[in-house]
Amino acid sequence: MSQYIVSARKYRPDSFGTLIGQDNIAQTLKNSILRGQLAHAYLFCGPRGVGKTTTARIFAKMINCSSPSSEMEPCGTCESCLSFAEGRSYCIHELDAASNNGVEDIKALMDQVRIPPQVGRYSVYIIDEVHMLSQAAFNAFLKTLEEPPAHAIFILATTEKHKILPTILSRCQTYDFNRITMENIVKNLRMVASSENISIDDESLHVIAHKADGAMRDALTIFDQTVAFCGTDVRYQDVLRNLNVLDYEYSFSLVDAFLKGDYPSALITFDEILTKGFNALHFVAALSSHLRDLIVSKSGGLEALLELPDSLKKRYKEQADRCPLQFLYEGLSVTTQCESGYRASVNPRLHIEFALMRLSFISGRQNASQPVLPQQAPAAAQPKPAPVAVQPQQAPAAVQPKPVEHAPAPAPVQAAPVVREEAPAAPAVQPAPAATTSETPAQPRERRSRAARGGASLSMKAMMDESPAAEAVATAEMPIPDDETLKMKWPDLAKLYGDKPRLASMLTSTTIHIEEGEDAKTVIFRVVNDAQKDWVESKLLHELEGNYRKIVGSMKVYLRVTVMPDDAPDQKKVYMPSEQAKELMAQNEEVKSLVKDLELDIK
Repeated sequence: MSQYIVSARKYRPDSFGTLIGQDNIAQTLKNSILRGQLAHAYLFCGPRGVGKTTTARIFAKMINCSSPSSEMEPCGTCESCLSFAEGRSYCIHELDAASNNGVEDIKALMDQVRIPPQVGRYSVYIIDEVHMLSQAAFNAFLKTLEEPPAHAIFILATTEKHKILPTILSRCQTYDFNRITMENIVKNLRMVASSENISIDDESLHVIAHKADGAMRDALTIFDQTVAFCGTDVRYQDVLRNLNVLDYEYSFSLVDAFLKGDYPSALITFDEILTKGFNALHFVAALSSHLRDLIVSKSGGLEALLELPDSLKKRYKEQADRCPLQFLYEGLSVTTQCESGYRASVNPRLHIEFALMRLSFISGRQNASQPVLPQQAPAAAQPKPAPVAVQPQQAPAAVQPKPVEHAPAPAPVQAAPVVREEAPAAPAVQPAPAATTSETPAQPRERRSRAARGGASLSMKAMMDESPAAEAVATAEMPIPDDETLKMKWPDLAKLYGDKPRLASMLTSTTIHIEEGEDAKTVIFRVVNDAQKDWVESKLLHELEGNYRKIVGSMKVYLRVTVMPDDAPDQKKVYMPSEQAKELMAQNEEVKSLVKDLELDIK
């Protein structure tokens, strides 16, 4: 049995031409070699699995190749290239900074840098995961990195550029590696599958590429795992089951349920997904991605933003055409809110189920709101029948005595409760308001009481017309409380605000003054400063006035707030101990004599 080599090592690029997704960096390095403008230190940074160490090895092999091609690619046949391929090169050195991150390791490297290469022109030192070096190791490395020997070139590789000291960054040429696009990953995986005689469809390749998240090494590792599970004939469902990835069908069926307002089906689908062991948060993220792809599919000219196989693009386009854009927008807002609040939720499952119900009701609300508006418009154009139909079943009781005199046929009166749209029932009630011209102010109240006893209904318009007169009569009959009652009832107002200690203290400690008016009294209370006055007038005065009127039992009392003058006795506050002592001495001669006899120093 031959030795097995994983695809990530077997198909690792060995030239600039085979690098995947880093064409700009490859071209820059080849131009610098062609012009002989080699820097003494390089920094390769970027995500994992995008080719940082691979590019460093190709660059090191290229600058030591004795017969490079016209495209600045290593020949692969010279002694330097052969020794590198066989792993016995003495001019290329690799150091893992994750396990060699101390000052002693850097000192050993500095001693090794002094030795010139035996084969080739340069000694290349590749330091991987350089951000793992300690602070002392970075400081020990500074001088050598800035002024190395002419034959030494350093290539530093890291995934966390922000952890490297600025003094190190300033001594290196920095190259930022990009994530590999899904198109390039699928293309490379298809080439590997063809070389290994493996049958696999595009949907499976896209699932693997999506799972790799822009890392070619991860994609090749997942590919090997999938082949080990499925064999040489890879099927889409087997890939989903092996990688524990949600099928696109779940998202399509959920959106169809949302469009129908069928939230039970959405909840059942979510329960099925949880039963299969999928992470709930990943499910919400997949649903958000699906809604995003639908929005992109619905808008023309954005096909480049869809990283999907052609067969799925057609399905997304078909479903997007059936989805209103407002539904997709609001749905994406719901799912993103669900994702952000998932970890803080006490009941995560209920949190997601509530989001699914909201998504179902969005479409139902939009569909239900469209036909309602034209049906309601004719009803709004008939303002008169509305008062008659407040209580249609009780209308005959109120109308029964008088229609005998004014209308010989009682048929319209009986038709009103049955057919609410008929307006002829209204004229039977119209003669009653005509007699109100000779009524006294007390008669409307009596008429309302009689209607209440008889179970008759009153129109809203009649009640609104009568209420100002009744209120004016009630107010005119109210007595004006005397000054003693107003002062005695003032503390009761402060007791109402026991849950607001500062407001209650202000009302208790203030002094009130009463101003006489023609038919009312104004109670004036004082506050400490203008800021407090503005606060009371803008937020509390109306409420305080209403509560105080209830306490004194009269509507002819008004409140006004003023600022306490600076020379008022209540304005002076004693805070410091020395001031308190002086105040006490001024009020008590015995204390003053005691301080003098004991020769106390009051400061």
